[in-house]
Amino acid sequence: MLVTGRVQDLLSRERVLLADLQAFLETQGAPPEAVEHARQAVRSLDESFLLVVVGEFNAGKSSFVNALLGAPVLPEGVTPTTDRIYLLVHGEKPGQMEPTRDPFVSRLTYPLPSLEGVALVDTPGTNAIIRQHQALTEGFLPRADLVLFLTSADRPFTESERQFLALAARWGRSVVLVVNKADLLETPEQREQVREFVEKGARGVLGLTPPVFLISARGEQRGGDPGFSALRDALRARLSETERTRLKLQSPLGTAAEILGGEEARAEAARQTLTEDLGILRDLEAQRERHRETMLGELDGQLNRLGRLLSEFEVRADRFIDDKLRFGNLRGLLNSRELEERFRREAVADLPEAIDRQFGSMIDRFVEANLHFWEDVQAFLIRRQPEGEVARTRFNYDRGALLEGIAGSAREHLETTTEHELARQLSRDAEDALKGAVGGLAGGLGIGAGIGVLVGASAVDFTGGILAGLTLGSLGLFVLPNKRLQAHRQLRQKVADLRESLERIIRREYEREQERADARLRDAISPYTRFTEQERVRLEAARTRAAELRGCLDALQTEVKALG
Repeated sequence: MLVTGRVQDLLSRERVLLADLQAFLETQGAPPEAVEHARQAVRSLDESFLLVVVGEFNAGKSSFVNALLGAPVLPEGVTPTTDRIYLLVHGEKPGQMEPTRDPFVSRLTYPLPSLEGVALVDTPGTNAIIRQHQALTEGFLPRADLVLFLTSADRPFTESERQFLALAARWGRSVVLVVNKADLLETPEQREQVREFVEKGARGVLGLTPPVFLISARGEQRGGDPGFSALRDALRARLSETERTRLKLQSPLGTAAEILGGEEARAEAARQTLTEDLGILRDLEAQRERHRETMLGELDGQLNRLGRLLSEFEVRADRFIDDKLRFGNLRGLLNSRELEERFRREAVADLPEAIDRQFGSMIDRFVEANLHFWEDVQAFLIRRQPEGEVARTRFNYDRGALLEGIAGSAREHLETTTEHELARQLSRDAEDALKGAVGGLAGGLGIGAGIGVLVGASAVDFTGGILAGLTLGSLGLFVLPNKRLQAHRQLRQKVADLRESLERIIRREYEREQERADARLRDAISPYTRFTEQERVRLEAARTRAAELRGCLDALQTEVKALG
């Protein structure tokens, strides 16, 4: 490289820019290959000038390289003969192969003065059936300082060649177009037609018209080819000390422009994702409120079923009172223990189990509905995983991990804490309500000796107060009709009180537990909420830093371009 004071200044500033870019990519969690490209761009400043030959399989690359060097350096054939990348450099020992740190790149020396200061790179075909070959060539492209793009006169500028040329343009590479096998074109008109076709295709991809040379590698090897002579003259000019220096400085800047553009695109995609996520998190509050209203609406149906159970009990108890509390059953009224047992069988029946099942159904439905709601939310967020530019960044990995934790936290809270706590609280409060209703009923009737202190939470204990009002004890028979009416009234009142008490308890506990569940689920989402805010701040800072790097890059590219 021609190192003048001006070039030395540009070289120093370029090193600083590339180091800053690499650090920026690492702090932003960019994909590993982007960081590696930045690292390689720094190393390339200390490497030989890389003149890279690319083209499709069977375009005659190996023949072209041998003709260009004037020696049979590379094997030629009709099958994909190049399965790795060869760096041909000037050396005293012909054909000496040296390994490099890249296992797919080999260094080959040959005593050719024309290679002094230049490494000629032969790459595998870009359209061979062996996909690894194309990947090798595409992966090496960012290291090229000048690209000799080889196409064939019998199938010039194919679609795969257009795509590869677009890749070269993305990396900002200087390109020389070479049409091999021009000896197949029989007339000047055919040659001009092919030239125009290739120039038009290249212009559409590159936005400019690179030089196009029609050559015959076979003709050159067999005695000389005018097109090849023109190409040699052009390469001597492009590989002059000054032009080579300019291209050597320009290539890493092209790499930097592509890498920085990719990071800017990823950051913009991440910002868009965050904007949408923040909107969704705000909408969740409204969705949660609608979910609460839906749950309370379902609770009305659950309470109606509980009310029907109590109403059915009330009908059976009324029937029992009318049937047993009459003069024709004097013998039965004197046997309070038997009367109690019959009341349990005929009036109470399976009321305790039915109430218990209804409580279980309400709790199961509460947990199930909340789980479904939050799993739907989480599934929606997961489906919104970013794609394309942002898919493999650290931002996406962190975001995905937080989103996956939401459903797990929700399930844990709802299936363990919520289910057990709600069941325990409902059972405790229902027990208190039943005790109050039963105790009050016993005191209100006040007939007979009673059956002692009433305990327990099941509806079986509700019978105690009823039976205490049905035994005759020492009272006269004339009070029986009056007491039967009083028993009916007290029964209806106490069942109504019990129904109201249970409904109040269940509604209160539902609302309390819904608030607790919402709070726990907000806690589950809060790490992601914090993440979105932190990422928003980070991405804004990254936008500013990227703009600074872009300004330095543009300035350097302008100055390097002026060297020519």
